[in-house]
Amino acid sequence: MPGRRSGEDGMKSAPLALVSEVAPPPALTWRLNRHELAGAFGDLGTDLPLLAAMILAARLDAASVLIVFGALQVFTGLVYRMPMPVQPLKAMAALVITQQLSPGVLYGGGLAIGVIVLLLALSGSLSWLARVIPVPVVRGIQFGLGLQLALLAGRDFIAREGPVGWTLAAAAFALAILLWGNRRWPAALAVVGLGAGYAALFRLDWAALGAGVGFTLPSWHAPTAADVLTGLLVLALPQLPLSLANSLLATHRLAADLFPDRAPTMRKLGLTYAAMNLVAPWLGGVPVCHGSGGMAGHHAFGARVGVSVMIYGGLFLAAGLFFSGSFDTLIHGFPRAVLGVLLFFEGLALLRRVSAAGLDTRGWLVTLVTALCAAGLPSGYLIGLAAGWLTHVGLARQPATTQSPDA
Repeated sequence: MPGRRSGEDGMKSAPLALVSEVAPPPALTWRLNRHELAGAFGDLGTDLPLLAAMILAARLDAASVLIVFGALQVFTGLVYRMPMPVQPLKAMAALVITQQLSPGVLYGGGLAIGVIVLLLALSGSLSWLARVIPVPVVRGIQFGLGLQLALLAGRDFIAREGPVGWTLAAAAFALAILLWGNRRWPAALAVVGLGAGYAALFRLDWAALGAGVGFTLPSWHAPTAADVLTGLLVLALPQLPLSLANSLLATHRLAADLFPDRAPTMRKLGLTYAAMNLVAPWLGGVPVCHGSGGMAGHHAFGARVGVSVMIYGGLFLAAGLFFSGSFDTLIHGFPRAVLGVLLFFEGLALLRRVSAAGLDTRGWLVTLVTALCAAGLPSGYLIGLAAGWLTHVGLARQPATTQSPDA
């Protein structure tokens, strides 16, 4: 009937508008333009410091780490046709950096968590978790990570560089605000250009940089059974709650928000997560994951298709293949304050996505309880999952009020 048809069109108009805004038509899923180039740098503030710190703390082969990390970015761009990030496993990175664990234990931990997630994906456990964990709890994980990234940007990246760092951060922040949404001059390119220009003029030792240039391939590594067992106990088990919450559940939810026509299943996310960690250790690569923060950062700076992470991966590939001998010079030359601004906007993008999720009062309460636990407590993501779930169950037993579909 005419009236019914009109109603159906009205119901579909909002989702169709969302799809047209964030997801290009199939013919454009491999487009290359300045916005994809700008979006490629949306996760630089998270990845570069963690990779550098692990290389130095565990005495890893820089060429192997960079080449494998770059190749995995290209892999996810091809598989997902969206800016699906590859990030170092954060809990593992923190343990390796603080305890200065051996490369063998790190590689063993990567294999161990790859096997665990593979079993969870093949058994259907990941899909089951995605169905039974309340949406406000997942939103809380996203919100908590957004808070952590924003606070980390100010505390560890900007504040520690003194007056020069604050000046660079202020200039980068102003550029990002002034150019936000600009179709001609993407904000991320301006911010990265500012940092690269400052490094080139005032920080880089060009002689040392030139001396480190040369072609290098990744080295083969064979973790022992003892490495895998130690890595399982020391690294994989502490990492697992964060991976389930952020790398898988929160990324699954955010991908459905941003790319509804291409949103991956939990099984697919688990399988690619597992595959990357079952391959990377043999070639000297660090354990990696997907991540909602990285996806939010790439998207916030303009990325919409897989080309963005392929460009990003290509930069790491080039650095590993040709400039790994100069990596220490490069990483110390680029101003951390500028990386901090990129990281801040990555966190802000996550916070903004949660605020637009349409949660009701009960949903927001569950989200905030989860977020505060996740951001502020040791093992916070595991505690946040439990606390948020219990809060959701407790509120559900109270007299019913109008709830949103997400609650």
